[in-house]
Amino acid sequence: MKADIRIAWILARGSERRERWRASLTLFGALLATGFALAAVTVASLSGQVSIPYAHGLLDRPGERAGVVFTLVLLLVPVLGLLGQCARIGAVHRSRRMAGLRLAGASPGQVRRIAAAESSLACLAGSAAGFTAFLVLLAVVGHTPRPAAWAGFAAVVLGVPVAAALVSALALRRLVASPLDHVRRTAPDPGRRAAAGLLVAALLLALSALLLLFPVGPQVTPPVLLVLALVLLTGAGAIWVAGASAGYLGRRLTRRAERPAVLIAASRLAHDPWAAARTHAALLLLTVVAVGFVGVREILLDMLTGAWRPADMAFYTTGIDLVGAAVLIALAIALCALAVGTAESLATRRRGLAIQVAAGVPHRVLAEATLLETALPLAPALLLACLGGTLVHVGYAMVAGAASIPLLPLLVPVTVYAACLLAAATSLPLLRRAAHPAELRFS
Repeated sequence: MKADIRIAWILARGSERRERWRASLTLFGALLATGFALAAVTVASLSGQVSIPYAHGLLDRPGERAGVVFTLVLLLVPVLGLLGQCARIGAVHRSRRMAGLRLAGASPGQVRRIAAAESSLACLAGSAAGFTAFLVLLAVVGHTPRPAAWAGFAAVVLGVPVAAALVSALALRRLVASPLDHVRRTAPDPGRRAAAGLLVAALLLALSALLLLFPVGPQVTPPVLLVLALVLLTGAGAIWVAGASAGYLGRRLTRRAERPAVLIAASRLAHDPWAAARTHAALLLLTVVAVGFVGVREILLDMLTGAWRPADMAFYTTGIDLVGAAVLIALAIALCALAVGTAESLATRRRGLAIQVAAGVPHRVLAEATLLETALPLAPALLLACLGGTLVHVGYAMVAGAASIPLLPLLVPVTVYAACLLAAATSLPLLRRAAHPAELRFS
């Protein structure tokens, strides 16, 4: 293990210029993860009834603090997804060095460990930077954490690089570096993750129904489990729809398409339909949450400004705004992961793209095909995600006795769809470099 870390350090120091942006993204993801985790530890370290001059009393009581901690911990999920995407694209850029390691006698498992350790070194730098910024923030606000909290801070600073290494190893588990300078991705079983999500959602639905029929106590809340099951059910269904529609559209358009860009995109979708589902999984699940949240937010604000007007309005609006900020941050991180995933796809196919350019295919056609690979399977999946989020806030409106159903949530999937296309478009500058005929020298 020490030798693997030493090799990873040597490789990180000798990284090429085109790999620096990958390391920067990895460092940024680690900084975000460290910040969220440190904030969660700080809030969790508070005990009993306190008086915090921030957030309008949202951090004063243990019940509200538990919700804040839970929100901060959930934000780690899209950050880890971003780190996984960075690890995959890093493996493609380092394919020749991986092949050299194999020729020197390294096993595929050792190559993956070295690649994961190289990512964890960038994460360690990001974790240290996040901890430094956190200490400066504590000094500015004048807060002195309890001694037990410092142990949690140390665990976070050391745990983030370890978690990043594990995520990188998981992301690279299907990458095999051959001694002939080739990186092959072995395809997973189609739809396995979506099927697992559907199974978990079905079990939660069954549990919620049993608890509604046979309540076991006031501490168990079947409606919360029911909402969670509905979000997971529609999210997993949207992921499955993304993969299934990609395969269907790819096969149909391959036979009937007349435009070159549509034909290229359809061939790519037909070849690997579940790549879209893997890339869009977090975005689809977050779309369900965002649609449901926007609807619930509109209903709550209407009730708060109507007949039921609380004495401390800021307490409720602060909590609502905090959840909204968490959803927006998660969506931004997921969009960043989508951009990285699109770039990873272009880097993986750089030789095939170079062959197409050498054969006379214009860059404009390849750019349009890249956007179509995102646009075609994402549209039906977002429709299903919108349906799931709509069921959440419509159900809440019926329970709360709202006078009307808000229409603003219907704009969420449209906005997410446009943002996804913009995120995919950020990888187009890489397309011109990846599709350069000079790549044919390495074929």
